[in-house]
Amino acid sequence: MANSSVSNNTTTLLFDHDGTLINSERVHFTLWREIVASYGAELTDEFYCKVMAGIPVKQNAKDVVEHFSLDVEPEQLAKKKHDKVEAYLSQQAFPLMPHAAETIKACADAGFTIGIVTGGSTLSVEKTLTNYGLAQYISCVVAVEDVTYSKPAPDCYQLAMEKLGVSPGECIAIEDTYTGMQSALSAELACVVIPTTQSATHDFTQATSRYESLPLWLEQEITGR
Repeated sequence: MANSSVSNNTTTLLFDHDGTLINSERVHFTLWREIVASYGAELTDEFYCKVMAGIPVKQNAKDVVEHFSLDVEPEQLAKKKHDKVEAYLSQQAFPLMPHAAETIKACADAGFTIGIVTGGSTLSVEKTLTNYGLAQYISCVVAVEDVTYSKPAPDCYQLAMEKLGVSPGECIAIEDTYTGMQSALSAELACVVIPTTQSATHDFTQATSRYESLPLWLEQEITGR
């Protein structure tokens, strides 16, 4: 895809968090696998990548209960997952994706306003910003607690634009999953996708542009302009 997501009107970059800025999917997979194993079932890599990667916990829990025919309420399962993530984050932040910090700084240096729009928790984002010294670059955070309907609904992106006082034509979204891309496109944003190993098989034909890494996108659409 040679199209550019960034245009002359772009003032604001809205980054997804999990899989885009932080390398958290492996951790999420491991935590979910532990939960599913406690009910005597086995969560495969394939099922996680196909059905769960990039999807908010609430929906993950429903899909897991249904797929494995577990005798537990999805809400209870979601709570277990939130508790596990909280325990993880009390010890450390999620690791950053390669070049994530450099990308944020370069975008800020280029004069863009930066927001984070995530289907994950506020706690997770706060940990990232504090731990890696990135808070000064971020003007707005919208997390799963801030909206009734998380990704793939457009609400989180719409709320971020409302908070920043910008229109869809001034923003682009940076995502790594089909669900995230759908959320951005539904909010009428241009969307660049940077797939991960977990989301490589997702259908990204609707993306405005696609790159294999943050540095490639940065070079093509931000610093090389």
